[in-house]
Amino acid sequence: MLDPIQRLIASLATLPGIGEKSATRLALYLINCPREKALELSHAIADAREKIRLCARCFNYAEQELCQICANPSRDGSVVCVVETPGDLLSIERTGWFRGTYHVLHGCIMPFDGIGPEQLHIAELCERIKKNPVAEVIIATNPTTHGNATAAYIADQLKESGIRVTRIAQGIAPGSDIGYADQITLKNALEGRRDMNR
Repeated sequence: MLDPIQRLIASLATLPGIGEKSATRLALYLINCPREKALELSHAIADAREKIRLCARCFNYAEQELCQICANPSRDGSVVCVVETPGDLLSIERTGWFRGTYHVLHGCIMPFDGIGPEQLHIAELCERIKKNPVAEVIIATNPTTHGNATAAYIADQLKESGIRVTRIAQGIAPGSDIGYADQITLKNALEGRRDMNR
């Protein structure tokens, strides 16, 4: 049976991007930091797990039925930017340039991993567009093989809608992740988007 320090290290090492050395460093920091600070972190994690859910409209993280972006009347609901993850949404928001709304897929089509369109929020996107007037859908999936295949699938699903469907410009290097792109690259990618259905 693992002692408390080993259990903490093992738990931290399961986090994305955290190896055993980083997990050990974090565990030792948490053990040595003031008790209140460690408790504050554990309460923040528990609170987020308890209160955060998916937005009923765009599937971003939210505390209420709608996320802060969907609930904001100053956002342009006629433009919907489709992203793979809430992290991608946050990266685009940091540019301060995009004033439309979002739709979060929570992944991309990866048949070999058993992820098809049914496992993503693509059907909900199509339904949302039928119910609400939308002028443009910007597809901002990552420029990877899977991201491009997902973008093509969505564009095909929306072809008959008559809505303008655009793809972000490829200023983001193929195979890279939107979450790691800098703000200027993301802004340029959004501004240089191209039509997919024309």
